[in-house]
Amino acid sequence: MLTFTSLGNQTIHIKNGGKTLVVFPEKDERADIMLLAHPEEEPKEGTISWPGEYDYDGVAVRGMGHGEGQKVSYIIEIEGMRIALLASPLEDLGDYELELLGDIDILFLPADDAKLGQKLIDQLDPRALIPLPTKDKETFEELLDKCGAKGKAP
Repeated sequence: MLTFTSLGNQTIHIKNGGKTLVVFPEKDERADIMLLAHPEEEPKEGTISWPGEYDYDGVAVRGMGHGEGQKVSYIIEIEGMRIALLASPLEDLGDYELELLGDIDILFLPADDAKLGQKLIDQLDPRALIPLPTKDKETFEELLDKCGAKGKAP
């Protein structure tokens, strides 16, 4: 069973049985796999911060570079689910990036640009959307409103 936990910022904990993935941590976290939004020259063992394809004990991870090499978003395939985690700040994705993302089951989307967020949701058409809060609560609320989720209980 997959379990997702948001720490109220961009950091997401994904648990699958005995494995823990931490995505976009703001500080060092204890995990089997850490996925960073910004490339590091010499990442620690178990840390992914570069574009490319990786396989960790049955967890397929694809890092997708964009923002002129300044950030990395991820596609994770685990337990038959395809999960996309887009790095902040959001930017338009080209045909190549949209093709890499493919058919998404769960989209984690930073809510730092409501209009662009809505465009990406329309393009990707995920089965489930999890907006990630940013420091700008107003933009987060605007994205929820555009998605028809404002004022609804989780």
